[in-house]
Amino acid sequence: MSPEGQRYYVNSCSKETTWRHPSLSAEAPQRPLARQNSSPYANGCHVSTKTSQPTETTDVALRKPKQPPGSVSPAKRQIKEVKETKITINCVTFPLPGEGPEQQLLKPNEWSYCDYFWTDKKDPQGTTSVAGFEVLLQKQLKGKQMQKEMAEFIHERIKIEEEYAKNLSKLSLSPLAAQEEGTLGEAWTQLKKSLHDEAEVHLKFSNKLHSEVEKPLLTFRGDNFKKDLKKYDHHIADLRKQLASRYAGVEKARKALADRQKDLEVKTQQLEIKLSNKTEEDIKKARRKSTQAGDDLMRCVDLYNQTQSKWFEEMVTTSMELEKLEVERIEWIQQHLRQYTTLRHETDMFNQSTVEPVDQLLQNVDPAKDRELWVKEYKTGEVRPVDMDI
Repeated sequence: MSPEGQRYYVNSCSKETTWRHPSLSAEAPQRPLARQNSSPYANGCHVSTKTSQPTETTDVALRKPKQPPGSVSPAKRQIKEVKETKITINCVTFPLPGEGPEQQLLKPNEWSYCDYFWTDKKDPQGTTSVAGFEVLLQKQLKGKQMQKEMAEFIHERIKIEEEYAKNLSKLSLSPLAAQEEGTLGEAWTQLKKSLHDEAEVHLKFSNKLHSEVEKPLLTFRGDNFKKDLKKYDHHIADLRKQLASRYAGVEKARKALADRQKDLEVKTQQLEIKLSNKTEEDIKKARRKSTQAGDDLMRCVDLYNQTQSKWFEEMVTTSMELEKLEVERIEWIQQHLRQYTTLRHETDMFNQSTVEPVDQLLQNVDPAKDRELWVKEYKTGEVRPVDMDI
């Protein structure tokens, strides 16, 4: 007896159950209602099974043929207790929050790409979804653009240095104050010469900036880099398309099973209330179709899980490769920006060496000495005038 007091019968060999008394089919040996253990959808009901793959499809309870009024079969009572633990978003299946064991990070203690880009996100307009992998690809493309803009910045710095060197060299040839004499004149002449030397320093600085900073930034990862990114993009996108196709297959199989179960339910009701001449063979045929539909659904779910597992593996592998590429980019730029600062320090040092002679000569400027030198150069006579005698 069921808990509600309804009588049902159990085949002692197959352990299968039926609401109808075996004696009602005395003209033929009593057969099981469905193949034992052939499918969890036997008898038109679904006994929930767990799989190791993350999918919601195998945990969804489907309808069971209607039982006599007020009765609930043990299988149906079990189905009622099944709780949804997964959700499918854009054809990718995820566990619901708080359901199942806590997922551990693939790379604990690291903010790794392979742990944080599984879900899709809405674009700024909110009209379409952007795959997490696309966000990683955009990061790479943005990095390439930033690298190009840095090279442009260094190029502008080179132009400034070249123009500055040109103007310094031109100014060093100026005749202004060329007639200054003495120790101050020597210091002034050295100051103008230092401009020419400084111009040479800045010109060398600009040349090194071009060869050791600008050019490496421009040539690091050429046009082939974008082609490689497109290969990654197409590969992952193809896997997502396959996953969407498998998911559509699951949904189609689920609908087919529901239709078969509904057909079985209708025929069973008609037989029970004797509204038609349907024989038990018709019901068995409908039951076989329902079982086959259940098997088809299980096969589709298995194919879906295999495809999702493949996508998962490729996502991890490819995202870690993109992570490696980003590290290489940052370290490359860091290396050549440090070269920039090294060259700048060297420029300052060489500039200082061009100014040091000027400093020394300025320290030696002596107004008394200058006066002496000037007097010796321009004196007109040492005899002083005296008073005239009367």
